[in-house]
Amino acid sequence: MAENPRFPPMLGLAVAVGGVSAGAVLVRLSDAPSSVAAFYRVLFTTVPLLPVAGWRYRAQIARVTRRDLGFAALSGIALALHFAAWFESLAWTSVAASVTLVQAQPVFVALGAWLLLRERVTRRMAVGIAVAVAGMAAMSFGDLLGGVFVGRRPIYGNGLALVGAVTAAGYVLAGRSLRQRVALVPYVVIVYGVCTVSLLAIVLAEGHALTGYPPVEWGIFVGLAVGPGLLGHTVINWALAHLESSVVSVSLLGEPVGATLLAFVVLAEVPTPYTLVGGAVVLGGIVLTATEAGT
Repeated sequence: MAENPRFPPMLGLAVAVGGVSAGAVLVRLSDAPSSVAAFYRVLFTTVPLLPVAGWRYRAQIARVTRRDLGFAALSGIALALHFAAWFESLAWTSVAASVTLVQAQPVFVALGAWLLLRERVTRRMAVGIAVAVAGMAAMSFGDLLGGVFVGRRPIYGNGLALVGAVTAAGYVLAGRSLRQRVALVPYVVIVYGVCTVSLLAIVLAEGHALTGYPPVEWGIFVGLAVGPGLLGHTVINWALAHLESSVVSVSLLGEPVGATLLAFVVLAEVPTPYTLVGGAVVLGGIVLTATEAGT
């Protein structure tokens, strides 16, 4: 852990959680295609960092090995798929369900580390994974069985959110060792650069326009970059150098709570009882998994 940061890490983490909590509501307020919103969110996050990277970190970027660039490419592609799936999920299910399910990435990180890296899964982690999966099932199917649900196609939207969680886990696994060898700004610029290009390819493949949106949409795009991007995920990456990963992982569980409250205030969206109960179970499973993985 780095010592004596100029800014209190826990305060920075609180700012980051607030930033990422606003992301889902901003996506729901946008009328642009989800892949376009995702593209500009990452593009506008990356562009301000380019002068800093070119000025202060040019030598470090030049020393990045071909192997590390390969892991950065995998990480960036996984991050692009995460944004594309999650942003689209918000068009079909509730903010509470989407954000809670996509936040389940620590569960899939643990599973991926076990399957791909042969890392040990303890009994507590296994219990946490099982609890989280049970909560996911309750969220995804309980509302339909009860006949009351929020969203046009909640099963489809929840499935996309889970795809977002799995690809977010791929982003973490691919970039985990890379982050230990590469400073924050070069790491973010390289990975976000690959992510931006990947999202551009998705936008073009889907046939969406890159221009012609009204001013309010550009304001949302900038808001996504500043809030969830620069103040959110970039600060989270910084906090990981000063705090235990388990502390950061558990703190991020504040995102579903914050996003649900914002959706209630801004969108008048009230989550169903199954979503609330299932979401609480999912968060409990994530706590068990993340805290054990961080020890």
